[in-house]
Amino acid sequence: MMTNHGYAAARLAAPRIWTHFSQHLDAARERGRVVEALLPDPRDIEVVIDAAFWASLRREEGYVPKISLAVLPPERTENPLRFERPLPLTPPSLAKVAPAVERAGIHLGVWHEGGELCVWGTLRAIPTFAFVLEVAAPGLLVVKHHRGDEWGKFVNVAVLEGDSVKVVDARASNLPDCPPLLSSLLGFDSPGSWTGADGSVNVLVQLAVSMRAHGRGGLLLVVPRGSDAWRESIVQPVLYRLNPPFAELADLMRQESQDVRQHQHWQEALAKVIDTIGGVTAVDGATVMTDDFELLAFGAKIARRRGAPPVERLTVTEPIEGGTADVVHPMALGGTRHLSAAQFVQDQRDTTAFVASQDGRFTVFAWSPCEEMVHAHRVETLLL
Repeated sequence: MMTNHGYAAARLAAPRIWTHFSQHLDAARERGRVVEALLPDPRDIEVVIDAAFWASLRREEGYVPKISLAVLPPERTENPLRFERPLPLTPPSLAKVAPAVERAGIHLGVWHEGGELCVWGTLRAIPTFAFVLEVAAPGLLVVKHHRGDEWGKFVNVAVLEGDSVKVVDARASNLPDCPPLLSSLLGFDSPGSWTGADGSVNVLVQLAVSMRAHGRGGLLLVVPRGSDAWRESIVQPVLYRLNPPFAELADLMRQESQDVRQHQHWQEALAKVIDTIGGVTAVDGATVMTDDFELLAFGAKIARRRGAPPVERLTVTEPIEGGTADVVHPMALGGTRHLSAAQFVQDQRDTTAFVASQDGRFTVFAWSPCEEMVHAHRVETLLL
């Protein structure tokens, strides 16, 4: 049921989101994939977004509602928790039931009952490509779908914040010099686009999410294994240099057996070490890790390599529909952390820098041979 207020962005976003889902569902079927999810029509998408938006602005006993809505009938999931009487899809109902589904992995199920959309219960198992809407913060909604990997992050489709609507452009992964991390975050194919051949992309995505989660800002430098060239761009001595390097993450990733990696114990161990490394990125300075995931140092200070020119411009893009590539000074992206990351990548062109801002922005810096300059990829829309 629509509210009397009417969230204008819901009306604008619904047809675009429906088209986005429809195209990728058709492409998946053409590749022979079995698609169990049902795509709600644009009107249903609008109704769900409208109800969730106004629910996000309410307070229930002083708490901000944190909910995730999965639009599918109970027959399309496993072991659903069903209400005897479905709840109306209204902001007050959503706010009241929110405490039951605050924990990660629990969703409110939404589907038609008596001719109207309603909340029929809760669920954990989400079919691949099912429409999911998450209330990330007051007035901030994220439309996403499951990629089919139990432990993987959902794929973000659109972000709505106030009157701003950003629909993810999956075609950005086809651009020259697109970093593997960005390709994975954009990927609709599963599990290949998520894990990569050795799971490396999965780890980088999880590290990015962990860095963003602590909210203090952080800088992670990924450098080539077996090379010391990166030290030319770091002030010596490094206060928190590790000896020997912290290799727990590397050791986990060397376990190539898929049977081992699917085991809950391995997944839990991976999550703990990801948060360990993500945590040290909150310390002032840069965290340095090799591309085979050995942690070398943190709290490092970046300096321009001797004889190298200062970075004065870079290309910045965001993978959203209608987005453009702009050439700007690094300081236009943020403060000294962004400038240092851009300088490091310009000086050390076989490296990648991940920068999390305190305000939630996240940027991946990589050298672009095609553009002959540093390319800054804004990816916070994909990490929510």
